[in-house]
Amino acid sequence: MNYYKNLFSLTLFSLYVLNTFSQQEQVKRERLPMDHDWRFAFGHPYDVQQDFGAGTAYFSYLAKAGSGDGAAAAGFDDRAWRKLDLPHDWAVEQPFSPEASFSHGFKAIGRAFPERSVGWYRKTFTIPTADLGKRVSIVFDGVFRNSIVWVNGHYLGTEQSGYSSFQYDITDVLNYGGDNVIAVRVDATMEEGWFYEGAGIYRHVWLTKTAPVHVAANGTFVTSQVQEGNAVVSVKTDVMNEAKESKTIDVIQTIVDADGKVITTKTNSAVSLAPFQTREITTHLSVNDAKLWDIDSPYLYRLVTRIKERADTTDQYETTFGIRTIRFDASAGFFLNGKPVKLKGTNNHQDHAGVGTAIPDELQYWRIKTLKDIGANAYRCSHHPPTPELLDACDRLGMLVLDENRLMRTTADGLNELKRMIMRDRNHPAVIGWSVGNEEWAIENNITGERIAATLQAFANSLDSTRPATAGISGSFRSGISDIMQVMGYNYLGNGDIDAHRKRFPNQPGMGTEEGSTFATRGIYVTDDNKHYQAAYDRKPRPTFYTIEEGWRFYAERPYLAGMFIWTGFDYRGEPTPYGWPSVTSYFGMMDICGFPKDNAYYLRSWWGKQPVLHLLPHWNWKGQEGKMIDVWAYSNCDEVELFLNKKSLGRKKMTINGHLEWKVAYAPGKLEAVGYKAGKKLLTDVVQTTAGPDSIRLTSHKTSLTAGCDDIAIVTVDALDKNHLAVPMADNEITFTIQGPGKIIGVGNGDPTSLEKDRFIETIQTVRIEDLKEKAVDSIDVTNETGLAVDDTNWKEAFKDRDYKNLAKAYVYRGSFMLPQNYDSSAITLFYKNIGREQSLYINGKEIAHNQKEYETAAGYQLNKSMLRPGKNVIAIVATPIPKRHEWENVNTDPGLIQLVLPAGTWKRKLFNGLAQMIVQRTKEPGDIVLVATSPGLKSATFRWHIPEGR
Repeated sequence: MNYYKNLFSLTLFSLYVLNTFSQQEQVKRERLPMDHDWRFAFGHPYDVQQDFGAGTAYFSYLAKAGSGDGAAAAGFDDRAWRKLDLPHDWAVEQPFSPEASFSHGFKAIGRAFPERSVGWYRKTFTIPTADLGKRVSIVFDGVFRNSIVWVNGHYLGTEQSGYSSFQYDITDVLNYGGDNVIAVRVDATMEEGWFYEGAGIYRHVWLTKTAPVHVAANGTFVTSQVQEGNAVVSVKTDVMNEAKESKTIDVIQTIVDADGKVITTKTNSAVSLAPFQTREITTHLSVNDAKLWDIDSPYLYRLVTRIKERADTTDQYETTFGIRTIRFDASAGFFLNGKPVKLKGTNNHQDHAGVGTAIPDELQYWRIKTLKDIGANAYRCSHHPPTPELLDACDRLGMLVLDENRLMRTTADGLNELKRMIMRDRNHPAVIGWSVGNEEWAIENNITGERIAATLQAFANSLDSTRPATAGISGSFRSGISDIMQVMGYNYLGNGDIDAHRKRFPNQPGMGTEEGSTFATRGIYVTDDNKHYQAAYDRKPRPTFYTIEEGWRFYAERPYLAGMFIWTGFDYRGEPTPYGWPSVTSYFGMMDICGFPKDNAYYLRSWWGKQPVLHLLPHWNWKGQEGKMIDVWAYSNCDEVELFLNKKSLGRKKMTINGHLEWKVAYAPGKLEAVGYKAGKKLLTDVVQTTAGPDSIRLTSHKTSLTAGCDDIAIVTVDALDKNHLAVPMADNEITFTIQGPGKIIGVGNGDPTSLEKDRFIETIQTVRIEDLKEKAVDSIDVTNETGLAVDDTNWKEAFKDRDYKNLAKAYVYRGSFMLPQNYDSSAITLFYKNIGREQSLYINGKEIAHNQKEYETAAGYQLNKSMLRPGKNVIAIVATPIPKRHEWENVNTDPGLIQLVLPAGTWKRKLFNGLAQMIVQRTKEPGDIVLVATSPGLKSATFRWHIPEGR
């Protein structure tokens, strides 16, 4: 089961609902994806010319409505910009630099790299005439950061947060029946957190269309009360009237089960709304024999809210929800549906190998499923609101969530950010609490912190009283924020006495919001500080911190604590404690940044999961160390484990609850085997054995078919096998990838915290300006003797300077130059010409490339034959009839355009790290099968084919 199968099911469900309610009623709400066909270019935080001159006009966008200038102007020429689809993280595409931010993984953006810290996005889209009269909004799920948005040159607003969803109503500035242009300037110069945050429009963008009377954005709030198997579902619905006259409507609420069956319906009739009024409508619906949402059976219902005006359904708004009860108890921990559940959670940031923060939806689903597979049942969004698709995945997979605010502040902006998070996410049954802050050391233990936390907590309760507020506290758990939180969040045992705090506040529930950090490198079993590699045994990172096992034992043994959240589930970019450059990712994860499990993950799987587990470490390739004593560990939930080396028993040991087993073993090549026993009977075996060198490549995809037209992805594991088809745990071969068919590679990684290899291989775009444009008046556009390479234009005048537009010549010859680099041969070169005449002929170095082209014939650009070009100075000549001015104040274009050089993307490649690498393949729109080939010198190649069935 995957995200796209769920998406397909939901689409069928929506069609079913529409057909069920009425074949004739027309539902006017649309939610359209806006992810495709954008243009992108780098701007600059302070160099006006490099920032396309935005904000420099006499009447700029802040002075006059509709006066967006530079790249914000609707008519700006963006043809030379890079084409891309969203989500997009430009930070992950940048090289690493020791001068870059430690906390952001040394990617070359930020204050020291202004030429890569501001990005512009533009997109042209069409709005049909039939939409006139609807309300239209543009919705951003998240942009990092400090974004400014324009539509058709109209300034819409600025959003500083890199994590909050936001939207703008663009109804009144649209060109109905024609093209519209959205422009977004993103400034990622300043960091918002102390971890990798990416840069750009890294989440989805949507266009929503509604009737004037409609359910407000995030306008439903569904809660439930359960008694004796039945549920009363309460719905609060905000209905907006954005018409200019009063309206009387009916609001119809219908609950539909997971199979598309209508369960119950209720109508609020004759609801009156004044112009621009929003009313909250409350409805109570009964569900008999309710199926509860649970971590093991995450059953989801659907609320369909319809607005009827007279006989027509003018709006239909759907809300996914689950029926469940939650409770934090100061003595007995956390309860779900009346049953005690120990929180077995992980903290996580929002980046992944290869793609950075621009995580595709299926990858969100895969990451949550991977955490679920190690036995985790809870997820803390550290330390910001998540993308909506992550919460969707948690709802479907049964993963409890602590949803977290970015910054503790009680200004209007701060409260508004918290409000937007809660209103957007409050219908997700997975969400069990609102975290209003994390480790605010300056205020944790003082009255200021207490006041801020109390305000945020009360504000959160006013929006949603069904979930408690919490915060992650690391400051000794003393007076301050710790005293007043509804649920106390303890960050690390070493920071204070948790038992003592509980004695002071016996009625305050608590949980470990961060605990059990281990510094570990996947596949490494001997610490090497020179290489920045930490052995993958569960050791104390430093005396004041606790191991994974120590942390879990502490929380597991205390019923009054609801559970704990490991720091972290996945490695993440940045914060490479205890090292610095060239380490670029953290060492904290139970899995590396690709999602490959470290050995510690098997400890958690043993005591968090429900299935039998037996895992042996380390690998058994220690050539040259024969006879040396090797630390051998077993993670298991079996009663006993016996260890064998080459069939000779090395002892049978009993497993303690929440523990592990250790042996010291003299290395000898061969087979190391563990046997697990339950109730005296052999249950499981695990083997590590000595391998030969790499012989062949293996490709393994997490699924074998991809859904067409949905940007579906496959996550591919790459490893090397020896001649006996055993995985080689220390292989470090560089693998090269090629792909054919309707797919593309969007990212590669290997989990090496010190790897400075590229994450993405993309084309490089350079633009060259046409300089020193001069002009000469002539009698005819057919003149050619002034267009040659050797023409002396020394005495020609500067083009367009002091031109008398009342006395124009019949035609003008213009000459200018542009500079090409020495190595231009490998680039595709295009002239994106901008009309400086009503009609024109163009020449490059004396050779004609266009003859008498009309204004409307030049938009596509001109591919330049490299044989007519040369390194260094090149000459462009233009013979054109002039463009007159209708009014004295008009601005006539004087810019002949740009030369674009496109250097093709390099070949995709990645080294194996301790035997593994990962690549992500994304489906494109075209039909056909996808074929991926992996090669490496001296190894047998591998091929993987994704078959795309007809109609998918």
